[in-house]
Amino acid sequence: MAGSLFRTKSIERLMADGEGTGEGTLKRTLGAMSLIALGIGAIIGAGLFVRTAAAIAERAGPSVTIAFLVAGLGCAFAGLCYAEFASMIPIAGSAYTYSYATMGELVAWIIGWDLVLEYAVGAATVAIAWAEYFNKVLEYVGLNVPWVWCHSPLEHLASDPTVHGYMNIPAVGILLVLSLLLIRGTQESAFVNSLIVVTKVAIVIAVITIGWGFINPANHTPFIPAATTYTTHEGITHQYGGIMGILGAAGVVFFAFIGFDAVSTAAQEAKNPKRDMPIGILGSLVICTILYVLFSYVLSGVATVDDFRTAGREASVTFAISKYMIGYEWLGKSVTIAILAGFSSVILVMLLGQSRVFYSMSRDGLVPKVFSDTHPRFKTPYKSNMLFFVFTALFAAFIPGDIVGEMTSIGTLFAFMLVCTGVWIMRVRRPDLARGFTVPMLPVVAVLGIAVCGAMIYGLGWTNWLRLGVWLAIGLVFYFSYGIRHSKLSAER
Repeated sequence: MAGSLFRTKSIERLMADGEGTGEGTLKRTLGAMSLIALGIGAIIGAGLFVRTAAAIAERAGPSVTIAFLVAGLGCAFAGLCYAEFASMIPIAGSAYTYSYATMGELVAWIIGWDLVLEYAVGAATVAIAWAEYFNKVLEYVGLNVPWVWCHSPLEHLASDPTVHGYMNIPAVGILLVLSLLLIRGTQESAFVNSLIVVTKVAIVIAVITIGWGFINPANHTPFIPAATTYTTHEGITHQYGGIMGILGAAGVVFFAFIGFDAVSTAAQEAKNPKRDMPIGILGSLVICTILYVLFSYVLSGVATVDDFRTAGREASVTFAISKYMIGYEWLGKSVTIAILAGFSSVILVMLLGQSRVFYSMSRDGLVPKVFSDTHPRFKTPYKSNMLFFVFTALFAAFIPGDIVGEMTSIGTLFAFMLVCTGVWIMRVRRPDLARGFTVPMLPVVAVLGIAVCGAMIYGLGWTNWLRLGVWLAIGLVFYFSYGIRHSKLSAER
């Protein structure tokens, strides 16, 4: 029994499965630039436009800039490991596939289940943020969605605690539209995503360049606040300021980096994966890290910490522009629209990543076959897309975004640690395999990736550790009741 839990799937078997033809296979349609755009589309979104303000208010103040550097450093180490894996094993499934080849079936199941936090729950989180900005756009034309129909039952009006939401209809609507787009085809989805990427990157650069002139040096003093604590409106206490504040903020803004690894889930649809996957992963990560550091420096300099704790808590970027950047009201409206488009592309790539992970797990027999059934015309896992629409819609409709945001971060950090471990193991076990990209200074890079991601997990606090443990326990129940009995690798032995 113990041996079967850690059985590995050979690289040769993985490659043979991925290079098949006919029904049940995916079309190779994506080039390097499409993959970079896919990565940027996944990365720039709710993390930058929503979680940055939360990190400033609750964790680090202006030192959120340092937090972005810490988070970017952890992602860089993990990204290098992802790039080697993706160039060596260009198969759909991301960290799940890599874990199956290096650490065995049980670990692969754990990581596949953990990735639901990153992709599906993450998509729901962003959809909730999308709904907030959608209502802001409607206000520009004199319309609005009633408060009770764009908030969950667990939320109440600040002015009247007796009034609770019913469900978040706009969040469900955007999830449905993007799920249908993914069913239509990956190439078409990538084209739409590329248009969105150009728009939102232009807006981010505009905020940086224009906002730089409105920075108030007093808002950056002291740059690293003294260590203390801050209690949120929900009664949750966080470490604020000092080293722990920066680490906690890094864990919070880490959500802003979620997505670059989603590029690796599309490896089986890349035209030249050995060359294009490293370019797509590392290229999107470098571009976004530079933009993030500059953007967070400007945002924390334009508005105060108290702003982000009170009136500027929601739609924080638009609030900062409208209050402090006098004469640039047009930019505030443009940012709101760009944020809406940006959130859409993030949801798109997260839904793409989730369906591709379960596509691989289904092909291995660890989850039901329905997740790998492909559309006869579009060659996309359409049934999986619709099932995950239902799953994400339930989260988005009935649960507040702040409950799942940090859970998404901790799940992804855990996945990154396993990827760093796996590439080290594979270098020792199979040094003979051809690699289109090789991680420099291994095992140093892998150890640093594990250490930095582990530090961010530590900074997120025990409540998030507990949530991750409960989620993984639920996954183990599914594995031992279904996956281990239907595993194709087990049946062949």
